Amino acid sequence: MKNTLKVLVTGVTLALTSQLSLAAVDAQTAARLNTTLTPLGAEKSGNAAGTIPEWKGGYATVAAGYKSGEVRPDPFASDQPLFTITAANLAQYSDQLNDGVKALFAKNPDFRMNIYPTHRTAAAPEWVYNNTLKNATSAELAADETSVSGAYGGTPFPIPKTGAEVMWNHRLGWSGESVEFAMKTYIVTADGHRSLASEGDELMQFPYYYKEGDAANYSGVNQLGRFIVTGPASKAGEAILVHDPSIAGKKRAIWQYLVGQRRVRKAPSVAYDTPDFVTSGVGLFDEAFMMFGPIDRHHYKLQGKKELFIPYNNNRAAQVSIDELMGEHFLNPENVRWELHRVWVVDAELKDGMRHTVPKRTYYIDEDSWKIVLFDGWDAKGDLWRMNYSLTYLVPELPALVTNVMWGGYDLQTGAYYLNAAMNGGTPHYRVREPVSEGTWSPVELANQGAR
Repeated sequence: MKNTLKVLVTGVTLALTSQLSLAAVDAQTAARLNTTLTPLGAEKSGNAAGTIPEWKGGYATVAAGYKSGEVRPDPFASDQPLFTITAANLAQYSDQLNDGVKALFAKNPDFRMNIYPTHRTAAAPEWVYNNTLKNATSAELAADETSVSGAYGGTPFPIPKTGAEVMWNHRLGWSGESVEFAMKTYIVTADGHRSLASEGDELMQFPYYYKEGDAANYSGVNQLGRFIVTGPASKAGEAILVHDPSIAGKKRAIWQYLVGQRRVRKAPSVAYDTPDFVTSGVGLFDEAFMMFGPIDRHHYKLQGKKELFIPYNNNRAAQVSIDELMGEHFLNPENVRWELHRVWVVDAELKDGMRHTVPKRTYYIDEDSWKIVLFDGWDAKGDLWRMNYSLTYLVPELPALVTNVMWGGYDLQTGAYYLNAAMNGGTPHYRVREPVSEGTWSPVELANQGAR
């Protein structure tokens, strides 16, 4: 199943110093979203080998009697693995594996990947598709790649020309209007000891996707997030609040409530390569949710698209107990589903004059959902250091395939790893809800919630 990288981007690259924004595509190009491309911009057809099927609308079937927030059924529970990749046959599938997975095999020869039939389940409501078509001819990327204008309520760049456009498609990807879930974060040390790092209640809201909103009234804050810590006891009551913007001139705002100080303070350090206290420092803040916070320290180069084995349709992973999901050195292969999908490949390279402990990353973005599903990271010496993964989770009632739950990372040098936003055993699971009032997202309300 040899597959070479298909370079899809040609022509003149816009210089970073340019004062002009990058223009959207023309109407004739955008019309492909109704023909050869899906409404969000993926290739509608399958691959020549037949191992990737045609996209036929995604998956939006809600099980009878199911209520959002309950443990979601696995719609593909009856599927059996097509084959298993092991250290013994790794070379046969090397072209469809990212560097991080190969390194995981090298460090853990007993690691394996069960490969299941590919189901192209990613979908969105019709109004998101309609907005995506509008965005295709109106959205513009700022010259410094750090903001977007002329987009609302859909994928901003469904027919991307640059790596930064692909990354903004992830940042502005469809995950619902407002959701909440109970989550836990576990870390596993190099010697195989697992411990609970954090647990609490997450509330997320996406003003960019308010169904009744429009571009003219969009505040410019694309994501609101609030995490109230309930455990372990030493952290209970802590809280964090974030306002993440997508338009130029709108500054990111983030606050933290500390129980010991009994006050809310701004927390600008919750960004970039600062160790993430939610993961007890095993992860970095800009690795959270696969990408979190400012993106101005790296330049994003689009390498093209390729076929890759990625975690996909992993509702089963959220059903089992944490003991069944997390092994001593890696996630239990029996409870992680891998499928072959086409992904965009984007290299992030540190800009001149900038500092970051991970100067280079390679991101793999699912073509159907525009979500980052894997990324590899290299240290300053050029050695492979980190791999993050998302156990992509299917939410049929939205419909959507989301990556803001059930994600984590491996330290490929020390052997430690973690799982963040795990819903196993918690209530609620990813609950779709109506947007909450603006007052919920104030620092004052953060203090009220954290002090309870």
